[in-house]
Amino acid sequence: RDVTGVQTCALPICLTYLAHDANLNTKVAIKEYLPADFASRSEDQTVQPKSSAAQPTFEWGLKRFLDESRTLASFRHPNIVRVMRFFQANQTAYMVMEFIAGKALNEWVRTHGTLNEAGLVSIALPLLDGLEVIHKSGYLHRDIKPPNIFIRDDGSPVLIDFGSARMNVDPNKDLTSIVSPGFAPLEQYHANGKQGPWTDIYSFGGVLYWLVTGKKPVEAVGRI
Repeated sequence: RDVTGVQTCALPICLTYLAHDANLNTKVAIKEYLPADFASRSEDQTVQPKSSAAQPTFEWGLKRFLDESRTLASFRHPNIVRVMRFFQANQTAYMVMEFIAGKALNEWVRTHGTLNEAGLVSIALPLLDGLEVIHKSGYLHRDIKPPNIFIRDDGSPVLIDFGSARMNVDPNKDLTSIVSPGFAPLEQYHANGKQGPWTDIYSFGGVLYWLVTGKKPVEAVGRI
């Protein structure tokens, strides 16, 4: 693949390259695991933890990155970002995804303004169909918010960023706390909160509220 561009991820844990797949003759996005806070690229291009103390954190994050790749690769839905392959090299990992020509929902709204009912439904229903696929596969997204929804150039929505996704496990088992204020339900503020499909539905409802009112919902702990 010919790499033609690079940008950082929303969180400083990876780099995303715009590339060209010569076999498929199409643009792809390649995400590389490179947590800048505790790892760096060596002269031989391998990614190394900055210290022995950072090794466990680096390995934990690498496992999370591969888990995300494996999760996404198992989904087949037009409104879920598609992972074409993932692999390990240079002592790190890479995720090859479809390239989405479009804008994040929060950026897209700035140029399109408030949506009417038909516009809202055209975004909501396809995403709910995709979310149903995720939940039936036994997973939770756990971080649904405007920046994690892309609107393609043709107007269709796509759900991205599964870095927080987890199997819908035993509700008594602790899960890491993932909180996007205003969009995260109360159970995500606690490692032992009872998370399930309803967790994503709450967040999705928060996105719809934001689309209709133009205001971020009150944080869950404040609504209590």
